[in-house]
Amino acid sequence: MKTDELLKALKDRDSKKHKNAVLWVLAIVGAVAAIAAVAYAVYRYLTPDYLEDFDDDFDDDFDDFFDDEEESSDKKEEEKKEAEEKKDAEEKKDAEEKKDE
Repeated sequence: MKTDELLKALKDRDSKKHKNAVLWVLAIVGAVAAIAAVAYAVYRYLTPDYLEDFDDDFDDDFDDFFDDEEESSDKKEEEKKEAEEKKDAEEKKDAEEKKDE
């Protein structure tokens, strides 16, 4: 009986040590992860945003390019309208001349 109790006590002691070891490992992993997260957050906060400056420059160039195209397309549309108006005026004149004849 005493040997059974001794074996049982040894198994309980080993399982308790095993549980404690697992808890320590998890605690260490959690602490390292927390430190890494804080370090990353500080890095992101302190690092300047160079991309924002690039985006602003790109947007300006992009807008200028399309503004130029819009101006040239506006001119083309105005020319088309003028040509159509001249054509309509000529057709009206021709129609009036035919009526007068």
